Amino acid sequence: MFGSIGEALKYIADQDVAMIDLKVVGVAGQWLHITIPAQNFTQKYFEEGVGYDGSSGAGFGSIESGDVVARPEFATAFLDPFWECRTLSFICSTVTADTKQPFARDPRTIARRAVSYMQSRGLADEALMAPEFEFYVLDRVDVRNGPYACTVDIRSSEVDSDGLTPSIPCKQGYLRTPPAESLHNIRSEVALVLGEMGVEVRYHHHEVGAPGQCEIEVGLAPLVEAADAAMLIKYVAKNVARRHGKLATFMPKPIYGEAGSGMHVHQKLDMEGKPLFFDGQRGNYADLSSTALHYIGGLLKHGTALTGLTNPSTNSFKRLVPGYEAPVNLFFSLANRSAAIRVPRYAVCPEEKRIEYRPPDFTANLYLALAGMLMAGLDGIESKIDPMGNHYGPYDVDIAKQDDALLSKITPLPRSLCDAMDALKADHGFLTKGEVFPAPFIDDWIGAKRRDETDKIATRPHPYEYELYLDV
Repeated sequence: MFGSIGEALKYIADQDVAMIDLKVVGVAGQWLHITIPAQNFTQKYFEEGVGYDGSSGAGFGSIESGDVVARPEFATAFLDPFWECRTLSFICSTVTADTKQPFARDPRTIARRAVSYMQSRGLADEALMAPEFEFYVLDRVDVRNGPYACTVDIRSSEVDSDGLTPSIPCKQGYLRTPPAESLHNIRSEVALVLGEMGVEVRYHHHEVGAPGQCEIEVGLAPLVEAADAAMLIKYVAKNVARRHGKLATFMPKPIYGEAGSGMHVHQKLDMEGKPLFFDGQRGNYADLSSTALHYIGGLLKHGTALTGLTNPSTNSFKRLVPGYEAPVNLFFSLANRSAAIRVPRYAVCPEEKRIEYRPPDFTANLYLALAGMLMAGLDGIESKIDPMGNHYGPYDVDIAKQDDALLSKITPLPRSLCDAMDALKADHGFLTKGEVFPAPFIDDWIGAKRRDETDKIATRPHPYEYELYLDV
């Protein structure tokens, strides 16, 4: 929004801004915020930031990060439409309290280091990415989770007919029109709000899931900007839905038997404005360059480990099951939506040539997920990993209908969070190159996921278990 600190301060003074909101991203991937009255906000906040406890909500750990600093970045500013008083928000990077150097465990800092590593190796000067945003907008979700009651009651007017509007059948919501689909105006409002904030929406529509599944698509952007924009899109979608008395959730699999919500990430590399993924020589598969193929090779070779960053929840693996257009095997293909990597058939021009990595979901920390995918792809380029020679495809067929001889050559994605964490522990050298991901950070990430999620879910009785075992 602003090109300099001076421009930001002038805007605050001239436009009757009442509050300044500083947003930081924690390890889990959610925004946290601190609010400062605009009359007290001076240039020193851009230079010195404001201190906060990184070991509390941010999850940075108790030893290194009791005191850290949120330092706002003037270019990330946006007017926040969800506050009663006029509020200007800034996305912040976290720096150390004493030296004001980038904090090694800050997700935005890790994402920046991934881009810097790519540039320092001369592999590309720009990594462009664009997540697709799938989410559900529901009327109400009541959760009860205690020793003597464990229930979830989900309500959606799109499947519970009021007698005046037809219900949408299970998994038949794709591109539905009103009156059966009732969320068009909410999605349009999200798109308009985002446009005012500088995030251009390419299009939006109703997705496959009958009870209010939506999709919003945006264009490619440099990696850190793409992650910033993704955080903003989630924030706007949730708050616009709340404004209309509804709940927006990016949970991968909120409803049994319905389509899950993924985060398919389009990505490509450029060097000095030249696209590196296109090579139109006769005989090249999908006009992909050797750089693109090696990048694909890196993503697929490290795909099992990547799920520890891109699918870091127990719920993630309830989406990654056969029969729902979600990938379960690591291979690439042209336009095949069951592939882990799809090469979009419509992207035929050199500038448009990209690949789409389909396993991730929004339980990921966006900065860590995008950085992890980039580092896997860069390792593929540096190591010249040949996807075709390693049985990663291309397979332009329905994999589910192939014989055991072919299936035995294809690497499956992990089937649980526990398996994903085992894979990440066994294979994370590609992430620690150039100290992009600190090795202790990965160890702590794996430990926390096992302690706070895998183990806790494993020890809780599931409601379906009562149906199976109550009468034994």
